[in-house]
Amino acid sequence: MASITLKGNPIHTSGELPAIGTTAPDFTLVDTQLKELSLGAFRGKRKILNIVPSLDTEVCATSTRKFNEQAAALHNTVVLVISADLPFAAKRFCTTEGITHVITLSLMRNKDFASAYGVLLTDGPLAGLCARAVVGIDEHDKVVYRQLVPEIGQEPDYASAVKSMSA
Repeated sequence: MASITLKGNPIHTSGELPAIGTTAPDFTLVDTQLKELSLGAFRGKRKILNIVPSLDTEVCATSTRKFNEQAAALHNTVVLVISADLPFAAKRFCTTEGITHVITLSLMRNKDFASAYGVLLTDGPLAGLCARAVVGIDEHDKVVYRQLVPEIGQEPDYASAVKSMSA
C-alpha cells in the first residue's frame, strides 16, 4: 500500500507499482470500440501507461493532451491512457480535444488492472478509481520507469517518462 494525497489529505492505494526490471502484469481493458485489449496487443512496442482517475478532471485532461503531443514523435511506442471512464466518454473527450496519438482504455469491465498495478484508491472521495501514475514498459514487457504522483492534483514527470522510452 502506498500513501499519496488528494488536496493535501492522505489517501492510500491497494499496493505498489510494479518494480523496475520486472515483467509488467498482463491486463485486459476496454478500448473505445468496446473491444478488450491486453498487454499482448502491444507486443514488440514500448508502452507508456498514463494512468489517471478520470479524463473529466483538469489534470487528467492536461496529461492526456501533453502525452498526445509527445507520442507522435516516439518511435515504436504507444501511449495508453487508462482510467475508469466509460469508453464512450473517453472517445468523446479525444474527439473534442483532437487527441489522435494515444489509446484510451477503460476499467469498465473489471478493476484487475488497478489492483495488479497497485493504483486502486482504497479510501477517500476517489476510492475505486486509479491513482495518478505513469509506468514505462519496454518492447519486452519489462518495467523501465514508474512514477506514482504523490499528489493527485499534480501532473506527472513527462520528460522522465518519455526519456525512459529511448533508453
